[in-house]
Amino acid sequence: MDEAPEFSGRALEALRQPLESGHVVVARSAGVVRLPARFLMVLAANPCPCGRHGVGGSACECPPSAVRRYQARLSGPLLDRVDLRVGVRPVQRADLVGEGLRGESTAVVAARVRQARERAAARFEGMAWQLNSQVPGHELRTRWPVAPGALAAAESDLERGLLTARGLDRVLRVAWTIADLAGRDRPAEDDVALALELRTGVARGAPAMAGRS
Repeated sequence: MDEAPEFSGRALEALRQPLESGHVVVARSAGVVRLPARFLMVLAANPCPCGRHGVGGSACECPPSAVRRYQARLSGPLLDRVDLRVGVRPVQRADLVGEGLRGESTAVVAARVRQARERAAARFEGMAWQLNSQVPGHELRTRWPVAPGALAAAESDLERGLLTARGLDRVLRVAWTIADLAGRDRPAEDDVALALELRTGVARGAPAMAGRS
């Protein structure tokens, strides 16, 4: 969904239920239909109506009140269901002419993702789940503990009101995925720190993953 804040609030809020449950319910006078709706949602948004808020060297034309209203179009409950929030820097000349660092090839990344999915599938063998995203938070916390002390920062954010209970579960799922991608048996403190950084956009001192720009 490009320019996500430009979508109607009603349409955006309608995504909350299927994002959480993996199905959508359509109710009509003739009856109720429950349909599968497990999908990957990608939202793209400018920081403000003119698109230059916070960009170095460019003067944003929007008053603070307009910036707040624009950003508020993506509600807290909707964003609470978004696992990864990544800021994108403006395109530089080096990007246009092909200079600078290049990322890994698709084949290399695909192989690592395939291995990570195989690790998760082996962990959930004989169970109702195949992916980290499918496991209920309570099951993930109790059946497969992370490294001792690894959740300290996330639990601190929860106690301070910076992270919701749903957010904590999602951070934990992302941390497991990071560990699977790295070939580790369980998430360590650095994996949780990176998951928190990806969720909040606030650097936690976590090391960059291989191939991450």
